[in-house]
Amino acid sequence: MNLSMIGKALELKSQLDKAQKELAEMVVEAQSGKGAVRVTASGQQKILSITISPEVIDPDKADHLEKLVLKAVSEALDKSRKLAAKHLGKLTGGIKIPGLM
Repeated sequence: MNLSMIGKALELKSQLDKAQKELAEMVVEAQSGKGAVRVTASGQQKILSITISPEVIDPDKADHLEKLVLKAVSEALDKSRKLAAKHLGKLTGGIKIPGLM
């Protein structure tokens, strides 16, 4: 391996580290039940918060609330993955690197 390739690899690693830090600061939001359940996640697929409107908290309909939470969490994580793929894709030229996305 020549020094030019090593230099390029180190530069790419530095750019990827910076992009990962930027993703940690980015936030996406998803909702279900017409906004009754809201979930925010970071660009690193970490759930930051879940907010549930009191109107949908009914002990007799727990299964409905569970479905709303699951839907909102799934959507938030999907949005976060897409955000990460778009953000990191600029650096990797669309090449999928294991552990990054």
